[in-house]
Amino acid sequence: MSRDLRPPVDILHYEIVQEQASALGRMGRTLEQALARLREFDAAHASSEVPDSMQPARRKLVMEAGHALWMFVVQREASGLRDSRHIMRTYNVPAEVQLCMGLVPAPSKSARK
Repeated sequence: MSRDLRPPVDILHYEIVQEQASALGRMGRTLEQALARLREFDAAHASSEVPDSMQPARRKLVMEAGHALWMFVVQREASGLRDSRHIMRTYNVPAEVQLCMGLVPAPSKSARK
């Protein structure tokens, strides 16, 4: 039976850093998936303009990606990583996603009742 001789505060710090790294990984994967769905939608409609009937679906994908970006940026900043420009370049985040980062869509009319 081995015994950890590190002070409890060091053990706790190690656990916290592990969880932060895990959360960053989850948030990064969520952002990648949201951006991939948006890119797939755009690729499927690249040959023509997106019809008006499809605009709400695309807007939803942009908002989902914006929310995922916001969650990732906040998690990074909570971990001490303040410069978000690296994320924007690395993940090739479209400007329209960056602009809606952190916005929460209004509840639908049916949800208000």
